[in-house]
Amino acid sequence: MNTDPIADLLTRIRNALNAHHETTSVPYSKMKESILGILKDKKFIEGYEIQEEGKMKVIEIELKDGKDELILKRISKPGQRLYVKTEELQSIKNGLGIQIISTSQGLMSGSEAKKKKLGGELICEVY
Repeated sequence: MNTDPIADLLTRIRNALNAHHETTSVPYSKMKESILGILKDKKFIEGYEIQEEGKMKVIEIELKDGKDELILKRISKPGQRLYVKTEELQSIKNGLGIQIISTSQGLMSGSEAKKKKLGGELICEVY
C-alpha cells in the first residue's frame, strides 16, 4: 500500500527518465490517468496505455526520447494540502512548465484554470 500514489507516479517517471528507459508502468487510478492526460497534451510524455494484468489495471507510460531533464515536483502532499486562488497561479519557467491543479471541474493545467477563473488544490509542477 502506498500513502501517496501521485508522488509514486512522479517518482517512477523521474527514475525511468534517469535510467534512460523508454517505458514505465504504474498501478491504475483515475487521478493518475488525468495527470498523464495533461502531461501528454503538454508534450512532456509520448503517451500512455491502460492494460489489464489479471484483476489489476496498469498504466504503461511511454516516455519521450531525449527528455533527460524533466523536473516533476509534488506540491500538495497528503499531510499538507496547498490550495491556490486564481490570482495566485503563475507561469512556471516563463511558460515552459505547467502546474497541475485539482479544481471543481476536474484536473487541469494552471493556464486552463486561470482562463476559467478557477482555483483549487495545487497537485504538482512540471518543467
